[in-house]
Amino acid sequence: MSFPLEPEIYFEDLTPGRVFELGTLVVDEAEMVAFAERFDPQWYHVDRARAQASTWGRLIASGFFTVSALMRMYVDSVLSRAAADTSPGMENLRWFAPVYAGDELSATLTVTDAQPSTRSGELGTAFLQWQMHRGPQLVLQMNGRGWFIRRSPLVAPPPLAPPGPPTASTRATNAG
Repeated sequence: MSFPLEPEIYFEDLTPGRVFELGTLVVDEAEMVAFAERFDPQWYHVDRARAQASTWGRLIASGFFTVSALMRMYVDSVLSRAAADTSPGMENLRWFAPVYAGDELSATLTVTDAQPSTRSGELGTAFLQWQMHRGPQLVLQMNGRGWFIRRSPLVAPPPLAPPGPPTASTRATNAG
């Protein structure tokens, strides 16, 4: 992904409570199985006969395939329009229900908090929550953070010098 020439979304636009609709996608079986064969070849992702005989009833998508699909939706809907930097990480990833080939999944992104970045005055940290649904059923949820460029960078104050012994000038300044 390249940085947009004229971003529409900056850190200041990521206010707590803002929700982005990330669209929908239909899970393609060939992509789902190819991903599992390459990156997560557990039997319930790649062995059709065994999956059909199990309580799953058919092949289920790797959770990491589902997260990757969600990431693509996020890039297409938000990051491709944003003054985005990198991400310091994700947390609390949960899969609530299996995903099957042919499922139509929708996703949202909610800004839960926004704070100045401790990394740079040019950045802000957005705290984010992604959710993916099949109809009304929640299938995936994760939280994470993203660094986004500010329209107006914060000017960091110079570091404070540690207090030293009083001098004649500081005694005069502090005296009145």
